[in-house]
Amino acid sequence: GLRPRALARGRLIKGSIAPSIPPEFVAVVVSAMSRVIIVGGSAAGASTAARLRRLSEDVRITIFEKSGYVSFANCGLPYYLGGEIQLWSALTVAKPEMLRSRFNLNVHTGMEVVSIDRAAKTITVREAASGAETTHEYDDLVLTMGCDALMPPIPGINRSGHFTLRSMEDTSGIEEWMATKHPNRVVVCGGGFIGLEFAEQMKVKGIPEVHVVELAPQVMAPLDHEMAQYLHEELRKHGITLHLGDGVSAFQEGAAGKGPMAIASDVILKSGLTLQADLVVLSMGVRPSTKLAKDIGLELAPTGHVKVDETMRTSDEHIYAAGDAIEVRNRALGGDAMWAVALGGPANRQGRVCADHIAKTASPSAYKGTIGASVVKIFDLTAASVGVNERTLKQKGLPYKA
Repeated sequence: GLRPRALARGRLIKGSIAPSIPPEFVAVVVSAMSRVIIVGGSAAGASTAARLRRLSEDVRITIFEKSGYVSFANCGLPYYLGGEIQLWSALTVAKPEMLRSRFNLNVHTGMEVVSIDRAAKTITVREAASGAETTHEYDDLVLTMGCDALMPPIPGINRSGHFTLRSMEDTSGIEEWMATKHPNRVVVCGGGFIGLEFAEQMKVKGIPEVHVVELAPQVMAPLDHEMAQYLHEELRKHGITLHLGDGVSAFQEGAAGKGPMAIASDVILKSGLTLQADLVVLSMGVRPSTKLAKDIGLELAPTGHVKVDETMRTSDEHIYAAGDAIEVRNRALGGDAMWAVALGGPANRQGRVCADHIAKTASPSAYKGTIGASVVKIFDLTAASVGVNERTLKQKGLPYKA
């Protein structure tokens, strides 16, 4: 491929390169030594940085990531724990060292951005290891913090042996617990993508007893109810017990029951049923990580997601946002319909749009919205959906054929 250095220095000009090379690669007017700071180093953040470097050699790009990893494969985490992905290194799409050496990016892990000063165009960063805080200036800022796991105020939810599964650190914690506690009974709270994939992988790994607790009457909310029945049948066929239309009322210390005392918790369901759990995985949804945006007065949607335009610019002309924490147009419904979709594909595209506009390319791209295509494999069945489901169409009073 073409090296960023040659492109940025203008050695390749329009007419001297193959016509397959888009003109935006050679028509970049980003200010010399412009400072771009990206908050968050996963899909949207890493895509923004890589695309921006390809467009300009001179811009100074800095990524601050509060966890210890950047650009990792979120969707692969359950499969690593189940043994289908055997190498820890296979989960990391790009390591900080590679991003530094190949793209000349300043990548800082274990560093959390704790505040933003819009007037001064500065951020304050806290180092996790020492607690030390530093201030950094920016010309353009990109917010790609994603979402946090939803943690409802259920008594006992933070007990030992309870885990979310959204990060490499979460994965390490579950792996260590499984290696030392040897759980035979797993309870998964939530029947979405990660919850079902983890439940499947626990059965693949040979865990005797796996339960999925879902408050809704079906798993996989994007699917129509009758479509979800095929998933229910597949899960039960492989020995997973479903508790649908039932929620968790409390997590309690294990007590004597039908089997050995629970290592993690007795999970008390709203129906009155008690499930003994040696490991609990909390997969009850997500909420946008938008505290920074809210604190500085950026415009937010009613759902709490950050509002952006087609260039991914927020209500501050020097601050962009991309990824799971933003609201986008719903291309399935059209018009002014908006929604938030936490998927890697759209996040990567949004990151590239951010870079195009920060670099002021001659033919910048625009993000027109998300259709919401998703797919999941559960044992021998693959389920996919695009757009909105029948329930949503009914709520909006829109005509449809089923």
